[in-house]
Amino acid sequence: AGFIKSPLSQKKLTRDSVELYCEAIGSPIPEIQWWFEGTEPNETSVQLWDGARQDRVKINATYNLHATSTISIANLTSEDSGMYECRASNDPDRNHLSKSPKVKWIRSQANVFVIERPDIKTHVSSDAGKVQLSCNVTAPNLVIKGHEWVHGNDVLHSDTESGALTTYTIEGKMEEHSGVYKCVYKTSPEISAEVTVSVLPQVVPYKKSEHGNEGDTGVLTCKSPSFPPVSTWLWYKNGQPIVNGSGRHIIKSSGNKTELRILKLNIEEDTGDYHCNASNPLGSSSSTVNLRVRSRLAALWPFLGIVAEVLVLVTIIFIYEKRRKPDEVLDDDDGGSAPLKSNATNHKDKNVRQRNAN
Repeated sequence: AGFIKSPLSQKKLTRDSVELYCEAIGSPIPEIQWWFEGTEPNETSVQLWDGARQDRVKINATYNLHATSTISIANLTSEDSGMYECRASNDPDRNHLSKSPKVKWIRSQANVFVIERPDIKTHVSSDAGKVQLSCNVTAPNLVIKGHEWVHGNDVLHSDTESGALTTYTIEGKMEEHSGVYKCVYKTSPEISAEVTVSVLPQVVPYKKSEHGNEGDTGVLTCKSPSFPPVSTWLWYKNGQPIVNGSGRHIIKSSGNKTELRILKLNIEEDTGDYHCNASNPLGSSSSTVNLRVRSRLAALWPFLGIVAEVLVLVTIIFIYEKRRKPDEVLDDDDGGSAPLKSNATNHKDKNVRQRNAN
């Protein structure tokens, strides 16, 4: 048996997780085991198995063309620091209780250092149209090579300063920039903390005014992009709550979006203002959507208007042509007399030439 890949030493923080990978080849395919030896002077090696340390240890192994094994440990503590050993052997007597294996286990080791996680104090303040976020780490001997401020997948700010205090300022109101931000310290290992900007739900209708035809399905939509997410959506009309599935109303809400569908719109019953109300742990707020229901014949009015315009134009053209027709007939009569006059002149000239010849 021989190793293709060996586990690598790592440095982690408490409450983090670690994963070690080992890969061995041989014929027959070798078996892989994981062993651990702590940092205490008299501590001996013990074999690790799947579910050890109160189910914080997970071991996954595959034996196809060669042997691969991964050990992962969640929610690390300082007692998880030590040497982790990947052992591989394909000797038939490798696990025999009385016989010694002819081929010894080959071993590959990696050290895991678990460091106590430093405490990071966070703060959010808002003043004069600006929101300031701050983080302050309390580890005195921590080597800091810079900071980053991250929102989602976007890096908002990065520097190479070594201070324990880092701040980031957002231009605008707090309601416009709610969410989860992260301050990252470039240390070994890297440490970070989350800074949350929490506000009441900011409810925004997809359209403030919706239109629908009688008999069709009307759809009203509201959303709230603020943090914390909306926990409860409610719809009202004329101060009365609309119950999902009651009559012709269907409500679909998911996260920060809600949708009210009204089946078979009725002009008299469904026209009016609808209120969408959102609630989160900080409170609730609402917005209004106006629904207008049109008659089915309303869609024909533009077509009828176009037809009327065409008829008016045709009538004007017909009257115009009718009035100018006598003038055109007169012009044709005048044009017909001209050739007769021209012919008479030509005959007179011909007679004159004949007399001169005589």
